[in-house]
Amino acid sequence: MNSGTKKPTVSSTEKSFYKLWTPVTLRYGDTDRQGHINNAAYCTFFESGRVDFLCNEAGTIAGPGYSFVIAKLTLDFLQEMNFPGTVEVGSRVTTIGRSSCSIRQALFKDDVCCSTAESIIVLTDDGTRRSTELTENVLTVLRNLM
Repeated sequence: MNSGTKKPTVSSTEKSFYKLWTPVTLRYGDTDRQGHINNAAYCTFFESGRVDFLCNEAGTIAGPGYSFVIAKLTLDFLQEMNFPGTVEVGSRVTTIGRSSCSIRQALFKDDVCCSTAESIIVLTDDGTRRSTELTENVLTVLRNLM
């Protein structure tokens, strides 16, 4: 029997799980006919969080000749959101592979977790259109978000 203490795990629905925060102002155009934020807008909010660390003033952190693609995106809708307000997008890198990484994200409005998502992002070579090994620059950014 292991007598060591187990480190408590923080849930991905808790704000303390995330390393990077991206505020997004909700727009009236994000609503649907039921009056809540449309499910497609959730995807856009998560994209804003990813772009916040994958891109900068000079372009993408992938560097010349490389691009990021999403291989998988899974969303869980937990609570509806309503206009107006601001949604906070929390992002954290959970795993780093040879050519890809997993990103865990959540949307919080008024400190309530409304949705979580997990995406797998792959670095590709623009010439071959195939996955390629993560560059040192990309690895540095990703490691800082773990």
